[in-house]
Order: sequence, then C-alpha cells, then structure tokens
Amino acid sequence: MAAALPIPDFSQFLRYQPLTELLQAYAAARPQLVSMRSIGQSHEGREIWLLAVTNAATGPDTDKPALWLDGNIHAAELTASTTCVYYLHQLLSQHGQDSEEGRRVSALLDSRVVYLVPRLNPDGAELALADRPRHIRSSTRRYPHDEDPVDGLTMEDVDGDGRILTMRVPDPHGGYKKHPDDPRLMVAREPGEFGGEYYRLMPEGFIQHYDGLQIKVNGDVEGLDLNRNFPGGWRQEHEQGGAGPYPASEPEVRAMVDFIVKHPNIGAAISFHTYSGVILRPMGSCSDDDMAPEDLWLIKQFSALGEKHTGYPAVSIWHDFKYHPKDSISGTQEWLYEHLGALFWVVELWNPNQEAGISGYKWIDWFREHPVEDDLKLLQWSDEHCGGQAHVDWTPFQHPQLGAVEIGGWDKMNYWRNPPPALREREAARFPAWLTQIGLSLPRLELLRAEVRALGADTWRVRLAVANTGYLSAAVTARAKEREVVRGVMFEIELPADGSGSLVTGKSRMEGPHLAGHAPQATQLSFLPTDEITGDRAVAEWIVRAPHGTRLSLSARTERAGVVRTEVTLD
Repeated sequence: MAAALPIPDFSQFLRYQPLTELLQAYAAARPQLVSMRSIGQSHEGREIWLLAVTNAATGPDTDKPALWLDGNIHAAELTASTTCVYYLHQLLSQHGQDSEEGRRVSALLDSRVVYLVPRLNPDGAELALADRPRHIRSSTRRYPHDEDPVDGLTMEDVDGDGRILTMRVPDPHGGYKKHPDDPRLMVAREPGEFGGEYYRLMPEGFIQHYDGLQIKVNGDVEGLDLNRNFPGGWRQEHEQGGAGPYPASEPEVRAMVDFIVKHPNIGAAISFHTYSGVILRPMGSCSDDDMAPEDLWLIKQFSALGEKHTGYPAVSIWHDFKYHPKDSISGTQEWLYEHLGALFWVVELWNPNQEAGISGYKWIDWFREHPVEDDLKLLQWSDEHCGGQAHVDWTPFQHPQLGAVEIGGWDKMNYWRNPPPALREREAARFPAWLTQIGLSLPRLELLRAEVRALGADTWRVRLAVANTGYLSAAVTARAKEREVVRGVMFEIELPADGSGSLVTGKSRMEGPHLAGHAPQATQLSFLPTDEITGDRAVAEWIVRAPHGTRLSLSARTERAGVVRTEVTLD
C-alpha cells in the first residue's frame, strides 16, 4: 500500500526548512512518481529544489516531453510557491484515480514529465518570512554596490509587529490628507488645494543622519531583480534596473538556465508571480505584429484556455502590461520563448481589486491613477473580509528620528502581494486543470511499427515508423525552428558490436522531417486541402547486411516529443 501523502496547510507560507521537509515527504510517499534533486545553490548556499514528476515505470523523465513550472523568483511573492506545491499535491493524489481528473493526471504522468521548482529564490523568501521581515525584490546579494547607505530612510519593521507598513507624519506641506468620509484612508491633495490638515506618507523604516528637513528613501542594498538576469533581452543596469553585471550572473538564474538547456524536452513553461490576477503572454520586447503569426495564434489559443479554467484574463505583456509606456520588460518570457521557442506564460496570481468589486481598468495604469471610490471599496473589503487587517488602523508611535508618527495603512505583503491566508488555497486551485491540459497537449513521439523484410540470404530491409501523437508539433513553435534549437526526428540504428553487420544503404544516424501534431492547420486557408495529410508521421529505412538471427537496436528521438526505442530480429 502506498504511503499517505502529506497534507499541507496551504493557508500558511513555509520557511525554507519546513518547505524542504514537505517536498522530501512527497518524494518519500510517491517514489515511483517523484524524483527530488537540487539544480544548484542560492547566493547564501541553500539548495534550489526541483521535483521531476512522472511515472518512472513508463521511462525516465529525460525521454519524455516536459512542462516546466517555477515560482517565487521574487522574494515576497510567496503565493507562487504555494501554487506549485498545490499542483504537486493534486498530481500525486489524483494519479491512478478512477475519475475524470484522475484519468487525465494519469495520462499526463504516464507519458510526460512535469518539472517543478516551487521556490527559485530561497534566500529572498527566507528574508520575507523572517520574524522582522524585509521585502526586497529578489536576491539577498548586495548589488550594485557592497556598501551601506550613509543617510536616508531604509525600509524595515520599526515597531516589531512583523509587518512593514506606512508612516504618516503631520506636515502642512504634505501631499496627502484624510478622506472626509473615512479618516483612515489617505488621499492626494487636489491641485491648488490649501488650508487643510496635511500629511507626508513614507515607508516604515529608520532614517540615518536625519537633519530634520530632508528625507530620501534608500533603495534596497540588495538591488538585484533575478527576473531581469535572464539572457533573453538582457540590458545593462542603466536601461533595466536589477539586471546584474551580465546575463545569468546570479546562481539562482544560472541554475534554471543550465537545467533547461540540458533538458531540451521542455516544450512549455509557466512562471508564477504575484500580483494582478492576470495571465501574461509573450512578447515583452515587441508587438504582436512582430511575432510569427502561427505562434501568436497558438499562444492566444492556450491563453484563452487559461482564461476559461482560471477566471484570469490573458493579455499581452507588450500591449497591456508595461510598467511605463516607453519601457519594455524582459525576463524568463523573453528567454524561454524568444531564444528557445518554448511556449511560455507569466502568471500574476491574486487580485485584491477583483475581490473588492473593482473592474474596468487597465492593470498597470490603475496604480498611476484611479478614482478614490476604488480605495473606499478596498477599505470596505478589508473590513468585511479581512478583519480590518488588509488596511491596518493608524497607531501612534514614537519614532527615534521623526518623533510622534502614526504607523498603519495597507499591509501590502500579506494582503496585496499575497492573498490573505483564507484565500491562498483558492487561488492555487484555479490552475491544475489548465496546467494539465497544456501538458497533455505537448508533442509525444510513439512507435507505429518496426519491420524487417529479407532481400537475400544475408541482406535485409529494416524500417522504423514513428508518429507524433500530441496536439502540438514536435518543434512546438515556429520560433524554435527559426532559431534552429530543434531538429527533425533523429533516427538511429545500432549494429552488432562484434562487427558482424554493416549498412548497405542509409546512415547509422539520419535526420527526418519536423513532425506536425494533430492541431488544426492555423491558417486562413485551412479550409483548403493540405499536402501533408500524414505530416505527423516519419519513416526511416536501412538496407542491412548481417547474419540471420542478428538483433538490431532502433531508436527515434526529438528534442521535445521524446524518445522511442525498440529491437528487431533479422529473420
């Protein structure tokens, strides 16, 4: 009887050691389905855990098409880890079950592999979960300078309550005032407004060398953004903050890049982040018009499935999710799709605006400008559904540099960057059906037949026929073929080691065509007949001279559709 699976509390974020123990418990409970390995170490020396989830009885993971999932590359985006672990739990609990979901999961793990990295950035997450947390962007490595600031405000938990909130300081020249209907809510002064009670708002933190007049907020001394350190679209610091000194300079990113490059079976990938409640599709560096149309249609098709399964809208990074209209965003999506031609999405988990009933806005623009009514809706949501903890009441505090201040406002870590505890599992539960559907759509190389025909006393015709039974083509995208990161199906024949056999025609290794999948032809002319009715199939043929009874090993391989192996006997 199989060992019982662990039953995690998905409402709680786990620190590094408990998370490691949980993943080890899953691997121990289902050793035939889970292989746990380290793909490298973080800046501080923590192992970066990967779980290869597949049925070992049907072959090794490297012989199977693969779906890659990662989370928590950004320090405080902890729901991303939860979502990865939740999917792991669903895969292991559903495999072998006689239900519709169970049959789909079994089909997935019996024929394909899911590579899961729940926490790509363990150092940053550990700092975000510390007793007195700090919410840096990514890595804990100091960058670009290894030195402390000499003055200014450094964000941290000054009152020891485990949260980093906002300080409000009375100041007649301040830019904020209390909302007349709810004094807890701080709103901007109107243009030309004067004569009221005003405040300055600043992050919770201590100020070094305060002169009583000037305050600047220091950036984190740990200034790296690991998602800007990938090779695709990499730019120097002056163009893209946090990018690091050179592409894949950081051990966390290098571990991911090295693993994926060494595992060309990965045909699709998703990186989980927070927050906005949106599915982001490529590209980040150019418009839809600059993409291969076939890839754009394909990505839109799977994005629409994501919308259907999750309730999250799917939008273009370039057209709909720029931080600034003059900037482009690079990261994993640029590398995995642009360089490698794998299908790729970024998922921004969780949307507090949606919870509060706010709609009809464009994601990034809302942060620049929105009606105060939206803030009142969010405050009402905090009161009614979060016990008043999403927006914390202002509490007097004697600050060592500023004197009497109040600390409160939005708890961005626990209610904005991440859902409140009671809603974390619900957000994670949106995704398994979509992820499984993507995995089951990956190309899959299967054996059609292997046959031998005698042409003479010691001469034989050997044929090997294979097919791609997946929805997607064996290359997955047009981009992959354009960048020459995939080949057509590679056929091999292995002759006896004793030299008793030889090839009359054919080569020991031959490249065949790129195999189509069973997806409909994505063209405006798809109603016309196609020349490639059987574009999903390929045949290799050899003429072999060898004694009767000789056994030959045959194989066919593609980077993304997997491997088939068989033997034939010359008789």
